[in-house]
Order: sequence, then structure tokens, then C-alpha cells
Amino acid sequence: MRKIAVIPARGGSKRLPGKNIMPLGGIPLIAHSIRYAQANPNIVDEVFVTSDDPAILGVAIQFGAKAIERPASISGDHEPTVTAIQHVLSLEDADQVILLQPTNPLRQVNLLADAFEQYQKSARLSLFTVSESRHKLGRISDGNFVPFNYTPGQRSQDLEPLYFENGLLYISAADAIRNGQIITEDAVPFVVNHPFGGVDIDTRDDFDLAEWLLNKNHE
Repeated sequence: MRKIAVIPARGGSKRLPGKNIMPLGGIPLIAHSIRYAQANPNIVDEVFVTSDDPAILGVAIQFGAKAIERPASISGDHEPTVTAIQHVLSLEDADQVILLQPTNPLRQVNLLADAFEQYQKSARLSLFTVSESRHKLGRISDGNFVPFNYTPGQRSQDLEPLYFENGLLYISAADAIRNGQIITEDAVPFVVNHPFGGVDIDTRDDFDLAEWLLNKNHE
């Protein structure tokens, strides 16, 4: 079975322009995901970066990934990630795809190995990482706050655990992606209880948090 890692990275970030090639820990942001995939050669056969931005593609080549130029027709602000991966699969043969988002640059060393082992044992079509949330959540309706997952006065440690999709990694059968699904109905939720699960870079504050966590974990 051929397993490829795909890193989708558009060039048109509005809130943090050029974020995918901004230096984080001395290397471009996208290079963290490239190097992470390369550090798992027993799982990943080849690493691809798909982008509409020549600068991003240049960085991908510099760090040893294969660059795939993404057509403008599937590079818009509202285009789903799955179409970019489908484009890669139209050019490259694969049985399984590991999706690594460049905006989630920090991952535990053994995360992919552990997740892939569980994915294989499950015999399901996909897996994605989640983290637990202990926040007291609610809705605002007609100007009033309506608790969603707790009653006022309830202790946080007594809440029923809820989970959020943290974006650290996704593993999918290539055929599922060809059919338009990265997360299938039978997807395995792989729980990550680590601060890295809370890092998803969209703003300068997010970037600064990632930099702080990176430095802290290298101390």
C-alpha cells in the first residue's frame, strides 16, 4: 500500500499574510509539517505540498517535498480542503493519505505512529485527532446566555467531556477522499491530551503561542 502525506497550503491568508512561510523556530511554518512527515519514513512513502503560491512551492522543494501546483479554480477562500487532495490524487497514485495542515505545526513525536497503528487496527476508512474541552459552553439567544453543557454552579471537573477536532492530523483511505470525504462516518476519533492540540495558527497571537510552546518544549 502506498501512503502519502499531503500538506495543503494556499498563499492568500487574509488575517496573517504569508503565514505558511513565516519563520517559526528558524524554519518556515510549512517546513514543520514537511519534516514531521519525513521523520516517519516507515509510514509515509512521499510528501506532497499543494499550493497556488510559487513561494510556498519553492519552500516545499527546498525542504525535500514534492510540489504540486494547485489550479486557481480550486484555490478560492471557500474551497474545501478535499478538492486540493483530490487534485493530488489525480496526479499521484496512493492507497492512503495522511493530511497534515501547515497551520498545526506542533505535534508530539510519536503521534503519527500511534495514530496510524490505531487506524490500521480499526479497519475503518479514516481517523482524525480530537482534544477534550472542559469549557462551560452556551448559546446567546435573545440577548440571554443559555448554558449548553452545564448547569450554573456546576464544577468544571464534573462536566461531561466534549471534544473538538484539533486539526493535528487526518488519515484517510484514498478512495474515501476521491468520493469527497476526509472524515468518513466511521472515522476513528484519536484523542490527543496535549497543549499542541490547541495550536491552530490563524492570527499573530496564534503564531506567538506556537512559538512560545515550541521554545518551551525545546528547553
